[in-house]
Amino acid sequence: MLRQGKEMKTEISEKVLGRLTLYHSILTEYLDNGAETISSPQIAARLNIDDSQVRKDFKLLNNAGRCRVGYSVTGLKDSIEETLGFKKKKEAVIVGAGHLGLALAKYSGFNDYGLSILALFDNDPQKVDMTVNNKQIFHISRLPNLIHRLGIEMAILTVPPFCAQKTAEFLAQSEIKYIWNFTPAVLKVPADVKVWNENIIASFLQFAGQHLQKDD
Repeated sequence: MLRQGKEMKTEISEKVLGRLTLYHSILTEYLDNGAETISSPQIAARLNIDDSQVRKDFKLLNNAGRCRVGYSVTGLKDSIEETLGFKKKKEAVIVGAGHLGLALAKYSGFNDYGLSILALFDNDPQKVDMTVNNKQIFHISRLPNLIHRLGIEMAILTVPPFCAQKTAEFLAQSEIKYIWNFTPAVLKVPADVKVWNENIIASFLQFAGQHLQKDD
């Protein structure tokens, strides 16, 4: 996965990306508590990983600081945000105003990572024109016009599995270029449309296989 900061361009694996987001959460907590510096052993202890791994990850960052005297919490947090593109604002819509779609619309944490949810879309007449967390639910038929008018390229897909493929095709035809797929469906889309699958059930099965079975 390619992430680009102001003065660096490097390849960051999904595992490193996952750790960097965890580092960011820890740094946010430290900042909220008034801490000015933090060490790599402190971070490593919180995540139960090796200190050398933390230092290795930090070498990917811009202006990460000096590990021997402690990292600046603010500086390190800014470096992660710059490297991962948190500060570059991204706009998206949610397609599917069911329980999951509504929950994502109510989640304010996206704003901390530069993601702004502008609206939701559904075909249920009882949901159309409702407002959730200051975001309006529009009929799905209005999506192409809004996408074109506002230049939105990202859609978060939370429709039922049986209509996921058809909806994905509709999104591609509407000039959506990135689909964050929360359905279990394996989507077929044009080559210029990128799909990121967020399979909650698969994640749970991995968790269960690695941890729950140890208790048997």
